[in-house]
Amino acid sequence: MSHNKPISQVAVIGTGVIGASWAALFLAKGLDVVATDVAPNAEASLRQFVRAAWPALERLGLTPGASPLRLVFTPDLAEAVKGAELVQENGPERLDFKQKLYGQLDELLPPNVIIASSSSGLPMSQIQLGAPSHPERCVIGHPFNPPHLMPLVEIVGGAKTSEETIQRADDFYTSIGKQTVRINKEMPGHVANRLQAALAREVYYLVAEGVLSAADVDKALTYGPGLRWGIMGNMMLNHLGGGPGGIEHFLHQFAAPMTASWKSLGSPELTPEVQRMLIDSVHAEVGSRTIEELEAERDELLLGLLTLRANAA
Repeated sequence: MSHNKPISQVAVIGTGVIGASWAALFLAKGLDVVATDVAPNAEASLRQFVRAAWPALERLGLTPGASPLRLVFTPDLAEAVKGAELVQENGPERLDFKQKLYGQLDELLPPNVIIASSSSGLPMSQIQLGAPSHPERCVIGHPFNPPHLMPLVEIVGGAKTSEETIQRADDFYTSIGKQTVRINKEMPGHVANRLQAALAREVYYLVAEGVLSAADVDKALTYGPGLRWGIMGNMMLNHLGGGPGGIEHFLHQFAAPMTASWKSLGSPELTPEVQRMLIDSVHAEVGSRTIEELEAERDELLLGLLTLRANAA
């Protein structure tokens, strides 16, 4: 396979929540998808997910030739990766499992086929130790959940990942409409999850301290900074926050009080009592709404925002 040839066939290993969502997206982008999973009823669950996701993908816009009929399922790993031009791996977050799997893939695949992992935290430098023949083609391609809707993909190379692999992975994800970020240094949890963790720590602290309820902290986020974050990121908003003087004026004006405020941020301990307080507060916010209803509400608003951003772009 030429490295410049567009990827047309993808193997999806593991068809849980993330793998199924990836498969739906790849199909919507007109790719041939061969999926594999050894879990009972995996094929039926995957096809049901694709059917349920398809109306949203149609709203976002299908690539000519896109069809759920281009999905093939097999429980056999060797059969699944035969002819694949990229493998999207979504196995359990266990290093021993991934290293064993990558050893199998290393033997089954031609050396120019990229093996991309959806791992949310394991470092590729450790995973690729399981692929001694061609570790250079192994890379993290971590999506934000659900991948068929959320545009973000974090690309992280391991110690033995080649620059060519990183660039090819970036080109592929960009070609199917993803917004990629290249992470230059391996960090636990990559980047997006670290940002979420920092915010979650303060959210849990405020609720646990009785400062406000789960409903009100969610309202403060979604109707405050969350609205702005859906448009611009923290750094660009800081630049605007400096007025005509931009980021230079912002840091000159706010660096001291901002760093002083960091000292008051909380570090809550999620004891059983604190967890019960958080659970009770969340259920008070949820009321009678089901998980399915909340997911539908989330996805409908997300589709609207994605459409708005696409139109603005």
